[in-house]
Amino acid sequence: MAAAQSSGADTSVSETAPTSPPVAERRDYSFTTHGITLSDPYHWLKDQSYPVVDDEDVLEYLKQENAWFEAQMAPHQALVDTLFEEMKGRIKEDDSTVPQKDGDWLYWSEFEEGKEYRLHYRKPVAGGEPQLLLDENQLAEGKDYFRLGAFSVSKDGRYLAYSADDNGSERFTARVKDLETGELLDDVIPETLSGLTWLAGDTMIAYGKANENWRVDNVRLHTLGTDVSEDVEIFREEDEGFRVGAGLSAQEDWLVIGTGDNETSEVWLVPADNPTAEQTLVKARQKGVEYDVDVRDDTLFIHTNDDHINFRLATAPLAKPGEWTTLIEGSDDFYLTDFELFKDFYVTEGRLAGLDQVQLRAYDDAGDVTPIAFPEASFVAGLSNNPEYDMQKLRLSYQSMVTPGSVYDYDVKTGALELLKQQEIPSGYDATQYKTERLTITARDGTQVPVSIVMRKDRPAGAGPLHLYAYGAYGYAVPPGFSTSRLSLVDRGMAYAIAHIRGGDDLGRRWYLQGKLNERTNTFEDFVDVAKGLIDAGYTSKGQISASGGSAGGELMGVVVNTDPDLWGAVAAHVPFVDVLNTMLDKDLPLTPGEWPEWGNPIESKQAFAYMLSYSPYDQVVAQDYPPLLVTAGLNDPRVTYWEPAKWVAKLRATKTDNNTLLLKTNMGAGHGGKSGRFASLYETAEEFAFILTQLGVVD
Repeated sequence: MAAAQSSGADTSVSETAPTSPPVAERRDYSFTTHGITLSDPYHWLKDQSYPVVDDEDVLEYLKQENAWFEAQMAPHQALVDTLFEEMKGRIKEDDSTVPQKDGDWLYWSEFEEGKEYRLHYRKPVAGGEPQLLLDENQLAEGKDYFRLGAFSVSKDGRYLAYSADDNGSERFTARVKDLETGELLDDVIPETLSGLTWLAGDTMIAYGKANENWRVDNVRLHTLGTDVSEDVEIFREEDEGFRVGAGLSAQEDWLVIGTGDNETSEVWLVPADNPTAEQTLVKARQKGVEYDVDVRDDTLFIHTNDDHINFRLATAPLAKPGEWTTLIEGSDDFYLTDFELFKDFYVTEGRLAGLDQVQLRAYDDAGDVTPIAFPEASFVAGLSNNPEYDMQKLRLSYQSMVTPGSVYDYDVKTGALELLKQQEIPSGYDATQYKTERLTITARDGTQVPVSIVMRKDRPAGAGPLHLYAYGAYGYAVPPGFSTSRLSLVDRGMAYAIAHIRGGDDLGRRWYLQGKLNERTNTFEDFVDVAKGLIDAGYTSKGQISASGGSAGGELMGVVVNTDPDLWGAVAAHVPFVDVLNTMLDKDLPLTPGEWPEWGNPIESKQAFAYMLSYSPYDQVVAQDYPPLLVTAGLNDPRVTYWEPAKWVAKLRATKTDNNTLLLKTNMGAGHGGKSGRFASLYETAEEFAFILTQLGVVD
């Protein structure tokens, strides 16, 4: 039985372009949960042998959708090429990072002209020739996909441990390179999904192995020169929803093992020079309490939300790690997001009224606080690469919607900010031609939602085309940062807006909590209300708004095209989490158990089942007109499995009442992030922007 019917020829065996979209078969399938029976005629698109995808019907359908995508984009190929060359022209091809000292070496990475991937270098602080540590281009040669994972040089500088993924499945293989000889050692660690931490005088590496469900539930030790079968497991997490990670303390004398899910955490400590020794539990897990830990001498520093939603910073004696004393009180105004310990001071990071704050603090006086001042009213700033414990100049990153990415050194003694590098745009960029605004829009429940906007100063007055972006999940705040590719929309008269909706933690932890679990629909309503508010404020008009989001932000796209389809002139949904209910009902999928604290558990809770069903984009597709849609997927994506967007598109094709464009592009050799390589991924952005510009009528 054919997977799909199309009046166009089978493009997998013919060069003839299809003349109509593929129509996926409907196959009877239903299930009953909590007394509610749901039919799912496109269930068959989930290959039952996943993560192997070899069902010929499934592959054929995806190929036909890809052929339809190519056929529909073909008339716009010149625009895609123009946009790609524009975007590429804004990238300095032979770019490099600012070297940073770590021990006896200065480390940096470079791109060579025309190359997709980085080269990693170092040279002695005392002087000498650069040494090539790793060439990602060589590792990626002949592969459709490549991503470098961990990159860790041993403390003595002799060895480099690194990991790589060559198919997008996010299962990395770790190798060790002798930097004196340039040879790879025989040590090979497959199926990793973690950092690589050197321990015990550079004789051991701590890592986490991904289990069959793509979860890291362990910490293992690999002794250099031994077979991986002899590796020792030193930590095991039994809760299937928790993930495990490990890293060194500030003074590199403790291995800090953290385990947790989206709302609960627990930390253990073990000496870095004796990692098989007895471990110290900091404080037993308590549902809803998150904390992370660092160590300075005999004192623990604990960042926790145990008594304030916006977190406090506490200390405890190493001998009594569970006895926490407040160092910095939690605040309704200041959201404490992170801290970092250095020899003579420590740094706190957070947000005040949604804007980044970086503060130096004295160990001996909690009231001695030095905030680092930045020049613009809206910006993104934070600590960057500061690898040493004894730092007298802090490396900082800075950007805004009109200021390109910048690297600064901050002199701790004088307070001077030294600009080391600002992102160079070879084709030219004049910041004075652009303006950025930050406004608030009232949501339907009275909540004030911040919006960041950038546009050209010469954009014609009155309503015009506008692109609206958001994410809105997991407490991730979308920063109002700089983007060179975005200029291809803005320079054609579009405004570009970021909606800082609930579900992110832009305005503090409560902002996040108000967009998860049983308050999840606030996220979707905020986005719609921001769009309507921008119309009311004269920035744009109904049908002249394009929107985009990926992953959980793709779920957002799926919801808003169901609820308010007439607002949007074009929508791009990247690897969208749209089959929410089915995914959260499948405990055997890699991410599901760990996701229940974020979305709810519809297996155990009838209320969670009903609430999820009420907004799940796939389940809520109805017979109505939908805006033009571009949907992407990755065949090897372990986060949002390929069948979610595939099923959604199939159902939309069969149900919607309009003739608007609906495209599905599946990367057959990539995962959640799309194609790898700086130019290959840029080309996909050019395709998306060509879709938006043509659908909005900005460009013919």
